[in-house]
Amino acid sequence: MRSSFSVFILASVAVIGLSGCVGAAVGVGAAAGVAAAREGGFQKSLTDESIRLTISDLWFQRSTEMFRKLDLTVNQGRVLITGVVQKPEDRVEAVRLAWQARGVKQVINEVRVGDEKSIQTIAQDNWISAELRTRLTFDQDVQSINYSIETVQGTVFMMGVAQNQAELDRAIRIARRIKGVKEVVSYVKLVGEPIPNERAQARAQLQTGAMPSSSQSVGQSLPPLSDSDRVMAPMGAAAPNVPAAVESQTLPP
Repeated sequence: MRSSFSVFILASVAVIGLSGCVGAAVGVGAAAGVAAAREGGFQKSLTDESIRLTISDLWFQRSTEMFRKLDLTVNQGRVLITGVVQKPEDRVEAVRLAWQARGVKQVINEVRVGDEKSIQTIAQDNWISAELRTRLTFDQDVQSINYSIETVQGTVFMMGVAQNQAELDRAIRIARRIKGVKEVVSYVKLVGEPIPNERAQARAQLQTGAMPSSSQSVGQSLPPLSDSDRVMAPMGAAAPNVPAAVESQTLPP
């Protein structure tokens, strides 16, 4: 009963968020248009939303604190988890639960362990995300609809699909110019670039007797640089002097 109730609440919030203040019918229609315009179309957007709701419900059942402190972004089966928790085991548990959702291909763990964010820090992070979203929306050279943004303690995490490397470079550069941004971590893939199915890979390794390795997808970690500096290579390509984002050590089931 608790699970069904929380799913109902989450679904209701999702519908309200999609509908906006113009009206439910208009809002849902607009949301459908937005979903259809994204790479993968409406069906993949529905699958991503189902994954998001399932993981959110699992977190809620496990701990209301986990549900409250963590943020979730899903794009074509890729799950990005951000936020701050006080216990390392909560970080591991959040990733383990994320793998339980059907359709998950990859889990990117950017959860930090430390003191809870202050109200001032949360407000600053929200402002950075909103400012970046606004700037991308009004930039004619960036298809902002394909980007998801999360900010944690001044670090901006970007996820989604870029039409080409030039667009991705531009989006990252815009993010780095916003006041208060300490670092930009990109998990944006280029259009047409395949998404690694880590769940399938892990199962194949187990069936063949090979030792499964932990998730090690590359994230581009980009500290603020001068305007003359060039942004790095596409996601997954080797990039000098760029630390890879720390990933989960929890294997998919």
